[in-house]
Amino acid sequence: MLAYVLDAWAEVALDVPGAPPVVVYSPAVAAVRDAGLGPDIRFALQDEPRGTADAVRAGLADVPDDIDEVLVLSGDVPLVLASHLQSILEQRRLDDAAIALASVFAAVPGSLGRVVRSEFGTVERIVEEKDASADELESNEINAGCYAFDAAWLRRRIGSVAPSATTGELYLTELIRLAREDGRIVSAVGFDDDGTFDGINDRAQLAQAEWTLRVRCNEAHMRAGVTMRDPSTVYLDWAVALDPDVTLEPNVILKGATSIAEGSTIGPDTTIVDSSIGRACTVWASVVERSTIEDGVSIGPFSHLRPGSHVGRGAEIGNFAELKNTRLGPGVKQHHVSYLGDAELGERTNVGAGTITANWDGRTKHRTTIGREAFLGVDTMLVAPVEIGDGARTGAGAVVTKDVPPGRLAVGVPARVREPRARPVEPNDGGVSRSATDTGPGGTGDR
Repeated sequence: MLAYVLDAWAEVALDVPGAPPVVVYSPAVAAVRDAGLGPDIRFALQDEPRGTADAVRAGLADVPDDIDEVLVLSGDVPLVLASHLQSILEQRRLDDAAIALASVFAAVPGSLGRVVRSEFGTVERIVEEKDASADELESNEINAGCYAFDAAWLRRRIGSVAPSATTGELYLTELIRLAREDGRIVSAVGFDDDGTFDGINDRAQLAQAEWTLRVRCNEAHMRAGVTMRDPSTVYLDWAVALDPDVTLEPNVILKGATSIAEGSTIGPDTTIVDSSIGRACTVWASVVERSTIEDGVSIGPFSHLRPGSHVGRGAEIGNFAELKNTRLGPGVKQHHVSYLGDAELGERTNVGAGTITANWDGRTKHRTTIGREAFLGVDTMLVAPVEIGDGARTGAGAVVTKDVPPGRLAVGVPARVREPRARPVEPNDGGVSRSATDTGPGGTGDR
């Protein structure tokens, strides 16, 4: 939630160099310091939660003296936009006000504090429901809890806020009374009651805020040229980068630092996390985690690329294929039920159905290296560490425990290495005789 608020702040602070935001926290939420909000964030400790004015007092100690304007925002209002903050700042500057605040014309004000304006439209005070007169209760303008301050005035007067007689807390709204005592203007910028300034106090409000942010995010991508077949079922993290002409089918989840290049289609029921997908790729009903996919790759359905995988240009990964910390060269085909872990495959190698790399010996993981244009037969088991040379082949059901030299054939359990034999094949329709390599019983699987 706080990161979204800081994003909005950053947009309006671009013209104020050397003014990093100050996040005020209490001991109960000290973990916010480890939330990865950015290297330039300053943190100020509020020893005890003694109210909003006390929180501002704690934060002011970390604001440079040459800063002449201060924005005070709530960390649990993630829907606020930079345009809202800019409007508040501009109004304060226009009126040379001590304070400018955001207000909302609420459909149902309820027990929220009312903004009381003078006949000239400036703010006189904020009054709580229990203290409001009948006329004041007729107003539906409420305080949204977002402020712009004249920094010099704020520094001078923050210590004058008196504790509440009821709770003993120091309330920021008390500064409005102090500003009027000083003859300073207090301005308000009114906004519609669209939920933008709603705070999050429970899981229901959290879900509503997430929905609103998702709608905003999806709309921004679609206006930039991304196609979404059913936007209501597409879940994107804010950091996801999508090129124009990317297509997202229903039930797609893209998380973290994921990027999708132009012309790619992410099919139904796909989850991609912290991964890079190249141009003209297709990913369908699969899971991709912390992996890199080059251009023209097809994945799925029901494939799983675990962290550390790298798939070369034009490779094909089919149903129930799994990769882990594995690099596939360009044009590799892994079409059927198989597992490749801690492996490297050269270009245009074919992986037969049921191929397994036995990469874990119970204590240590070992790598498997497979050369260019190799051909792995159905149900091949490669017991790592092992190397299959360029153009080498394995027979169906082979259990390979030793290296296979380039161009050789491994068959049997355990596999024995021999020269492949050419065998005649009946003429094709054109009457031209062909030959194929005899790989032993069961063949080598298909592409």
